[in-house]
Amino acid sequence: MRVLNSFLLSLVLAVAAWAQRADPSFDPVKDVSLRFEKGSVVVGTPAGSHLKAAFMEVAKKEGPGTLKMGKLPPTTAKDEIGDGIWHGQVRVPVSGEGLVGTVRLQVTYQPCTEGEGGVCYPPTTRTLEVKAADIPGTKPAVLPVEKTAEAPKADTQAAPAPAAVSAPVAVSGTPSSPSHPGLIWSLLLVFLAGMGASLTPCVYPMIPITMAIVGAKGGGKARGFALSAVLVLGMAVTYTTLGVLAAKSGAAFGAFAQKPAFLIPVSLLFAAFALSLFGAFEIALPPSLAMKLQGDGSRKGFGGAFLMGLVLGPLSAPCVGPVIGAVLVGIAQQGIVWLGGLQLFVFALGMGMLFLAVGTFSAGLPKSGEWLTRFKQVMGLVVLGFAAWNVRLIVPAWANYAMWTFVMLAGAAVLGLFEAADDMVGQFRKALAILMLVIGALLSIRMVEGFLSVELLPRGGTAAAAKDEHSGWMEQDLEGALAKAKAGRKVVLVDIYAEWCAQCKELDEKTWPEAGVKQWLAQNAVAIRIDTDAKRKDLAAKLQIRSYPTVILLDGEGKELGRSLGFQKPETMLAFLQGSAGAAR
Repeated sequence: MRVLNSFLLSLVLAVAAWAQRADPSFDPVKDVSLRFEKGSVVVGTPAGSHLKAAFMEVAKKEGPGTLKMGKLPPTTAKDEIGDGIWHGQVRVPVSGEGLVGTVRLQVTYQPCTEGEGGVCYPPTTRTLEVKAADIPGTKPAVLPVEKTAEAPKADTQAAPAPAAVSAPVAVSGTPSSPSHPGLIWSLLLVFLAGMGASLTPCVYPMIPITMAIVGAKGGGKARGFALSAVLVLGMAVTYTTLGVLAAKSGAAFGAFAQKPAFLIPVSLLFAAFALSLFGAFEIALPPSLAMKLQGDGSRKGFGGAFLMGLVLGPLSAPCVGPVIGAVLVGIAQQGIVWLGGLQLFVFALGMGMLFLAVGTFSAGLPKSGEWLTRFKQVMGLVVLGFAAWNVRLIVPAWANYAMWTFVMLAGAAVLGLFEAADDMVGQFRKALAILMLVIGALLSIRMVEGFLSVELLPRGGTAAAAKDEHSGWMEQDLEGALAKAKAGRKVVLVDIYAEWCAQCKELDEKTWPEAGVKQWLAQNAVAIRIDTDAKRKDLAAKLQIRSYPTVILLDGEGKELGRSLGFQKPETMLAFLQGSAGAAR
């Protein structure tokens, strides 16, 4: 397992310092030479300036094939905060596979001037065009740094640079393919993760949908198994495609799956499914398309099952997004796209085991009767509840109460509020229906309170108390948090969030206010919240943020001690913090 490199940037301070103190005689583009020579990208700075090692990166901009950046040469000095720097020229070796024609390289570097008034400029990205034939197909050798005559000696420290504070990093060379035992174990773990993901709330609404698709086709358990397998295969194809695209582009699939633009349409779709299960209407494809998908004879229904698998896969993304995000971090770490696709395929197979079992046994159940009508209504209630739960943290409080009021009233009707209770079972259902009606009435009062900003019913002391879960936390200033932690010999807890992130708000409401977590943070950590989606976008790529929320534990030097993805309960988060911090001691 390769170590995930941590890049800690500070573009906000860099831009501010650059705007105030930038040397007009130095241009970070014109005064920094850039060329390709003997299998390496050569970046050079004039006397009185240097390049920071933490920001050096070479990547392929577009086109077929892959490009790998080799091991960086040793730095020639360190600045005043201990970061490695280069004077003069630095050669960055690269290698490629499947490259054709002219390759456009994106070269990123950060130059800093020295002496009185010295400043670090924001990282600069430039494009360099190179013939594919000139890029070695194997890992190039590490070439030494070429120093100009005017360059300071290796033991010279650079002048203060009021910009980036980042931990020294080691950039690895070309990744090697995983060994067979390691590959088998990794795939087994991913498969188990998929099975675990199938138990999350987002997956429950898909169970009755699967039963409706497979059970309606008839044919017994054998045919039900075959149809379920085709449906799971459709899900696997979707996840594999998303995994490969995310691994190649660095897209945060887990993050996208938590945005309102994704959550709201998914909830509306599930609400439509629920109303269909209630019998309000029937969801059906156009007859011509349905005939093509259903096929004939032994192939009947397989096309529809495969298509539904393609659609159902992404619908569970709000819950499984963080799990997929964890897999994608490992994919990005290894840099092997085919492995990313394979891991997401196996993940989908693990997740599909539940649907395989449900579809197989539902195919043998009776296709009509009172029990089926009741079952569809109850499952419709579950699906409707998920539609409300899915958007609970991205809508106003009064809208949340309104949705759950509707769910409770629908539940009361489904359980037989308006039906006669002739036996004990009927009386029990009637009692539950009345209970749901009362809960719905109370929720409707809360809805009116929120909409009109009035208080009609008393609230408990806990609910009325002002939440102060982030008291003592720092905001956005990672550099300051690292300095404070180093001085106090503490670790840094970085809570990566976004304003639209539902699970981030769950952390704020359920995890951070918990007494044990608050006590541990107060005694052992400098806690900071960073919005890499809007306020500190410069940190998103360097910290490898692929889903929200992400909690990272760093030592005072900026070295990553541990990482947690998605919402975690207080006891789970506390165990993670104690384990990660304890392992570093």
